[in-house]
Amino acid sequence: MRLMLVAVAALIAMPSTAQEVTLRGVSAFALGTTFSRPFEAFVDWVNENGKDVIQIDLRGGPETMSPFEVGNAVSTGVVDIANNTSAFYTGLVPAGDALHLATNTIQDQRANGCFEKIDAIHREQMNVKYLARTGDHIEFHLYLTKPIGKPDLRGLTIRTTPVYRAMFEELGATLVRTAPGEVYTALERDAIDGYGWPIQGVLDLGWEEQTKYRVDPGFYQVDVNFLVNLDTWNALNDAQRSVLERGAEWIEVRNADNIEINASEARKQAEAGIQTIAFDDVDSERWLEVAQTEGWAAVTEIDAEIGEALKACLLN
Repeated sequence: MRLMLVAVAALIAMPSTAQEVTLRGVSAFALGTTFSRPFEAFVDWVNENGKDVIQIDLRGGPETMSPFEVGNAVSTGVVDIANNTSAFYTGLVPAGDALHLATNTIQDQRANGCFEKIDAIHREQMNVKYLARTGDHIEFHLYLTKPIGKPDLRGLTIRTTPVYRAMFEELGATLVRTAPGEVYTALERDAIDGYGWPIQGVLDLGWEEQTKYRVDPGFYQVDVNFLVNLDTWNALNDAQRSVLERGAEWIEVRNADNIEINASEARKQAEAGIQTIAFDDVDSERWLEVAQTEGWAAVTEIDAEIGEALKACLLN
């Protein structure tokens, strides 16, 4: 009898095996398009490697909710994990615009302590765990329906997001903010003369049909981030968190593939009829200087302390 009681007591003392957890996921970008595909690959990796531990139920993209509401949804726990860019949640993390100003990689940021700073900011201001970043090596460009000869955007109406608002404003553009899904119609109706967008993704959206020029050089660097509701994250056990973190490392390594993809996209744009406007050395320097100077000025105006801390670790 005594042996039986000891055995029962031992069983009670042992930690119970946690049941498999399923996270509700959503993407701010249409499934199957450039800036959703890495997240979808990550979801597939987690579901394959996290069987009996953790799974992700990817509910969809903008058809499920507005891209500009995804940040609120993951912050409040309406969804557990989201694929989103800081440009879509600046209302929650105002200094998040600093992320696209980075000139180093996510691996550099993890090594120099910047990742922890960014994670802490997201935890405090947005109630999310900053899990991963994709988009390294993908630069932004200005795309136009009419040519320009120098870094002067006066007289042009440009579709913008917080990513390049300060830069385009300094160069004289009239700015209009719309969701990505409205850009094609705005171009078709001549409501805008151009838009800012990365080197990748233009053809996914069909915008090449209404686009005549791409301005080089590119500037800034895409940040598309995987965010986990902090309450959800805190409720996970070590094994479940480990699957997500290993998946994050796996997908971040694939950022290096963007260098080759960028070259392929540039060729495809040329084949689709998009001509390149290449500034000379002097104008290129001016273009890039305005991009960085105005970008960091906007961030430090919002929060000087955070701006300076991130500037110190996001630049090479």
